[in-house]
Amino acid sequence: MIIVITGPTAVGKTKLSVALAKIYNGEIINADSTQVYKGMDIGTAKVTKEEMEGVKHHLLDIKEVEEDYSVFDYQKDARCKIEEIKSKGKVPILVGGTGYYIKAALYNYIFNREEEKKDYNALSLEEINSLLDNYDIEVDKNNRRRCERLLEKLESDTYQEQNDFELLYDDVLFIGLTTSRDILYKRIDQRLDDMFINLVDEVKPFYIKKYKSKALQTAIGYKELYEFFDNKKTLKEVNELIKQNSRNYAKKQYTWFNNQMDIKWFNVDFDNFNNTINEIVSYIEKKQN
Repeated sequence: MIIVITGPTAVGKTKLSVALAKIYNGEIINADSTQVYKGMDIGTAKVTKEEMEGVKHHLLDIKEVEEDYSVFDYQKDARCKIEEIKSKGKVPILVGGTGYYIKAALYNYIFNREEEKKDYNALSLEEINSLLDNYDIEVDKNNRRRCERLLEKLESDTYQEQNDFELLYDDVLFIGLTTSRDILYKRIDQRLDDMFINLVDEVKPFYIKKYKSKALQTAIGYKELYEFFDNKKTLKEVNELIKQNSRNYAKKQYTWFNNQMDIKWFNVDFDNFNNTINEIVSYIEKKQN
């Protein structure tokens, strides 16, 4: 069995994953494209040592922020970890909101490394943004140069369809956590308000070192704060922009997952999260019998 836990930010993926890992003798594989980077902890809501509760986690903090790490790289690493965990008789649990990473790891994607520089001069900005919509990633859609650079990077690892993207593994359970839009947005806003000062402190050293890697230019919470340090926006404006981008990203995640994967969605009981855990355990037991 392989368990996948996904959904937008602030719905309890970390808490659920640790609980299920304890119940099913599992180990957790990160499936968030920003959590692979060292030092990007606050803005990515990376699991802490305390939250891990002794459960083994993989593919966290494996790259420096100035290094590139693509979906092609993740595919190789995640599949290796899946086999490693299964070889120990344990259950791999993929956890995160980067749908493209999850699908590349579990489905029959074949990547072709393309080295030639791409030319997007013939495309309008609207057409470029349409191509970017194929990836679950945020970018300033009015900045053509940035959009071109990001699209070129994303398309440097392209895939060919094989067997209609057939699952490579038997017995994969896709579990999604959800809640009402109003509750989700309030939780997103509250989470940012709670961590905002720490996030500013986290991003500042990257700015001082003049790091402008893909990770920092695309990750929500980091790219917006660069505008503050560039004296282009106030902290209040940045705070609101991060919230808005986070809400937009959450909507995009739901659309992507509903179109791409057969996910069983569970409404989270935030008043008693154990109710949600028990409901999901019952679902898993029924699927296994």
